Amino acid sequence: MPSSIIPSFVLYCFVSAITPGPANLCSLACAIKYGRSRALRQWRGLFCGYATVSLAASVVVWFLGSVLNRYIRVMVWIGAAYILWLAWNILHSDSSADAEANAKCNFFTGFFLQLTNPKAIVFCVTTLTTYALPYASGYWDVLKIALILPFTGPVGNLGWLFTGASLKQFFQNHQKPINIAMAAALAFCAFSIIRS
Repeated sequence: MPSSIIPSFVLYCFVSAITPGPANLCSLACAIKYGRSRALRQWRGLFCGYATVSLAASVVVWFLGSVLNRYIRVMVWIGAAYILWLAWNILHSDSSADAEANAKCNFFTGFFLQLTNPKAIVFCVTTLTTYALPYASGYWDVLKIALILPFTGPVGNLGWLFTGASLKQFFQNHQKPINIAMAAALAFCAFSIIRS
C-alpha cells in the first residue's frame, strides 16, 4: 500500500469501527445488562470472529476475485436475518433473568455474531479489495492488511462495551426505551445492509 493512501485507510477503519453496527450494539447491550466482565467474554468471541472473517476475506479476495459478489450477497441476507433475530432478543430481554447471561453473552455468541455480521464481512472485503489488492504483488501483501483488520472493528466494540458498563445504572433505570432504541438501530442496520 502506498504511503499516500494510508491516511484514507486509517480514517476508513476508524469510522467503520466506531459507527453503530451489530457487534457494537451487542457489546453495548451486553455491558448494560450483565456488566463489563461478562461483556468482555463476548468481546473475546467478537475479536476471534472478526479475525476469522478477516483471514477468510483475504483468501476469498485473493483467490476468488470476480466470483466474490455472489457470495457476499448471500452472506448479507444471512447476516441481516441474524441481526433481526438479535434485535428481537434485545427488544424482549429482561434484566432480571440472570440465567440468560451465559446463554446470550458469551464467547460463542460473540464469535457467531462476527461470522454473520455483514458490516464486518463487507468492511473486510472492501478494505482488502480497495487498499490491498491493487497494490499487492502476492498473497502475503493482502494477508498483512488482513492481519491488521481485527484491531479495527473490535477496538470500536470495546468503546461501546465500556460506555455501556460505565452507564449501566442509567441504562437499567431506562431499560425499555433503550431496548427499543437498540432494537430499532439493529433493525435499521439489517434493512440498510439489504438495501445497499
